[in-house]
Amino acid sequence: MSLSTYEASAPVFIRGFRVLGDLLAKAEAHAGNDLVTARLAPDMLNLAGQIQRASDTAKFAVARLADVQPPSFEDNETTIADLRKRIDATVAWIESVDRAALEAGESRTIARKFKEKEHEFTGASYLLTFALPNFFFHVTTAYDILRHNGVAIGKLDYLGFSA
Repeated sequence: MSLSTYEASAPVFIRGFRVLGDLLAKAEAHAGNDLVTARLAPDMLNLAGQIQRASDTAKFAVARLADVQPPSFEDNETTIADLRKRIDATVAWIESVDRAALEAGESRTIARKFKEKEHEFTGASYLLTFALPNFFFHVTTAYDILRHNGVAIGKLDYLGFSA
């Protein structure tokens, strides 16, 4: 089985955002907007920050692969509704990116600097070894914040198979 760069990126990010939207709906029903600033540890981003970083990771990955300009978001979300709008805007933008442009990025060189060290990737290795793991780190951490704060969610919710 072979997967294209498009198949391994856009639909994966979009599905992750759909799940995240469902988790936020349950969070809103459970606690309103009280969880937007919740965090797991003092040195970790809060729920809003986790959603913002998941959004940034996905949009910048797609932009770098497709060689297009991503939208700019202000990171000013203060309510669950704001976070859901951010997710919807990110998904709409990802859906607007040309599939062929994404496919063309598979072998493109992508350079990123982490803690003063430059890392060079092919588009495919950037997607598989950095962008997707980073995206799911933030999605998982958002899930963990919600679960830790009593939102009635479980593994099937995270996987997108809840009732």
